[in-house]
Amino acid sequence: QEVSAVVLGGEIDALIDPLAEFGAKNIYMASHSALQNYRTIPYTLILSKLVTEYKPNILLVGATRIGRDLAPRLSRRLGVGLTADCTELTIAPEDRSLLQTRPAFGGNLMATIVNRHSRPQMATVRPEVMKPTKARGAGRPRTIVKKVEMGEKDLIERIIEIVKEQHHGVNIAEAKVIVAGGRGVGSIEGMKKLESLASALGGEVAGTRVAVEEGWISPERQVGQTGRTVRPELYFACGISGAIQHRAGIINSRYIIAINKDPMAPIFQVADWGIVGDLHEVVPLLTEKLTKL
Repeated sequence: QEVSAVVLGGEIDALIDPLAEFGAKNIYMASHSALQNYRTIPYTLILSKLVTEYKPNILLVGATRIGRDLAPRLSRRLGVGLTADCTELTIAPEDRSLLQTRPAFGGNLMATIVNRHSRPQMATVRPEVMKPTKARGAGRPRTIVKKVEMGEKDLIERIIEIVKEQHHGVNIAEAKVIVAGGRGVGSIEGMKKLESLASALGGEVAGTRVAVEEGWISPERQVGQTGRTVRPELYFACGISGAIQHRAGIINSRYIIAINKDPMAPIFQVADWGIVGDLHEVVPLLTEKLTKL
């Protein structure tokens, strides 16, 4: 099946080539001054018309702040289901249905959801969950420019002011090396040991939800389904048992090294290398050896 992309906005021509690089064969474009900045009603209106006209089998939306507002409104208007915050998408070989996997019941299990009958099959996917792959031999896509027709009732939202969020600190999603701590860290002092290891590796320190709730690390450094999804070259999981929601946020790391004194900890199921031991002894030893290199 062909992959198509939809671009809404003001000045959108510059987006054609990047979308083609990643495999878009058709690009549906709707340009209008009212679409320059995101507004719920106009975006929902235009996308619902496109879906009704072209009848796609699958409709994917990024689980960004905009996507999390737009996707449920669109699914309600279309009368179809929506699986939010998926961590994995696959196609069932027997009937080409979209298998949508996400954590459920507070992250205690992974649920695979399938929509057998209604179309399109809708899902949102969190940024960084899947690695973008450029298409081989991507040619020039077919562009379909759609005329935007909106009445006054479609423009009742007015943007008074746009305030850009001030980001402080680092974006751990961009880090190549991450040293993360969980409940086993035990204290702020324990987290400082991880900071020393991260510094020796030229990486960043992160933590689980427990580490954030205990005040050992700041919220912007939380990794997992309820935090950030990361894909570093090297991920150290220190004192992390490996709950499903955490594993979902790190599964695409190139290499995972787990340090835990419990040999049965679930984190070892996804680790490339594992050290069964007390992180308070192992981490300082690793740091010492690395600083001597």
